[in-house]
Amino acid sequence: MISFVLSLVALFIGYMLYGRFVERVFGPDDRVTPAVRKADGLDYIVLPNWKIFMIQFLNIAGTGPIFGAIMGAKFGPVSYLWIVLGCIFAGATHDYLSGMLSMRNDGAGLPELIGKYLGKTTKTVMLVFTVLLLIMVGTVFVYSPAEILHSIGGDTMMWVVIIFIYYIIATLLPIDKIIGKVYPLFAFSLLFMAGALMVVLFAKWPQLPELWTHLYNMGAEVQPEKWTDSIFPALFITIACGAISGFHATQTPLMARCVKSEYKGRPLFYGAMITEGVVALIWATVSAWFFYGSPTPGYELIAGADKGFYTSAPAVVNLVCNDWLGVVGAVLAMLGVVAAPITSGDTALRSARLIVAEWLKLDQRPILKRFYICIPLFSSSILLLIWQIQNPDGFNTIWQYFGWSNQALSVFTLWTLTVYLVRERKPFIITLIPALFMTTVCSTFIFVSKQALHLPENVGLCLGGLCFLVACAWFALWYRKYQQTLK
Repeated sequence: MISFVLSLVALFIGYMLYGRFVERVFGPDDRVTPAVRKADGLDYIVLPNWKIFMIQFLNIAGTGPIFGAIMGAKFGPVSYLWIVLGCIFAGATHDYLSGMLSMRNDGAGLPELIGKYLGKTTKTVMLVFTVLLLIMVGTVFVYSPAEILHSIGGDTMMWVVIIFIYYIIATLLPIDKIIGKVYPLFAFSLLFMAGALMVVLFAKWPQLPELWTHLYNMGAEVQPEKWTDSIFPALFITIACGAISGFHATQTPLMARCVKSEYKGRPLFYGAMITEGVVALIWATVSAWFFYGSPTPGYELIAGADKGFYTSAPAVVNLVCNDWLGVVGAVLAMLGVVAAPITSGDTALRSARLIVAEWLKLDQRPILKRFYICIPLFSSSILLLIWQIQNPDGFNTIWQYFGWSNQALSVFTLWTLTVYLVRERKPFIITLIPALFMTTVCSTFIFVSKQALHLPENVGLCLGGLCFLVACAWFALWYRKYQQTLK
């Protein structure tokens, strides 16, 4: 528990100190924001700051900081280091700068920003890549809540249809009609659940593995014959939303179009990511008790936790919340496991609509033109969903590709931000180091993952190191060439 307390303090200090430093690097000013200058009553609308924070938090969170932290906690307390350091120096910096850069470019979506700073070819590739990622998000976050709702009553396909109808409505209507009204409630529920669990943690004060005694892959120690994933790179792909996630850069423009003043960017973007890190930290600690608690692991004390170390993330949420929080916990668990993925799915498809509209330069105020884009988007999602249902391991397959794609998108976002900072003659080191690190993580994962090349670990690590050196050389050559153009 001491590691948990120190990690909480580190996140708070990171927000107060490093967050202010990143803010000074960017340099917000009192210029008129797109929410005011381009107000259209649909996507560009000034919203109250508290509401923007709640929507931003839920947009970037969903179940990511819960499920990812639970799965990542199986590696042991090393997950604390990635959540804290990743959140402060990579994730929150990534979210703040991408949100502010969108604001400086009239609320531009991620592909537009990538095109401006990394070139038109990269923009075209990332446009397709980003839209496919967002369609995957919309698809994977339909079937899992439908299955849970089926256990309460009704047919699974009935719930799928209902969720899709909601997606269509939320994607088409102005952002303040449904998202602006419902999301703050769901965000409050997630925060309340996390806060309640933290109170119980402090009350129970369980004996947990600490960083200074268990800084290794504990999962391999518990189940060496089955738990074969190494900390690098698997941990950094498994815990995404609680540390850094490229999906966030597709969501920040939604709120960048609703902010009245640039000076509010740090609490809204950097602060929302730090808050997500706190939620991930709480669930990593709860899971540490569940999997490794001393003298008895938590799963031995909870009725129904018969799968032990292999209890799935949604099951851990339900078991812990019901055991610790009673009836209220059951309600909150339902909101977390059902509402959160649904809200992530609808904003993903809304982002996809806006990105495609921006690319086609299609005015979105006429509802018919919104339909032009939504019909192929939803048709693609439905076809992917049908494939997922017909294949026994369809969900896991799509999720694995989503996990890697998500982190790969963060790589392109970080390189975009690095080029921007170089051009503005600002300290680009704050995004260069995370960009190099995530480039190495994603490339290494491709080499060693069972879903990709599945090369021997030593070979994969060497090739990942080679990608790191290539990235360093590419940046050095580009930077030298760019400096020469300024002379």
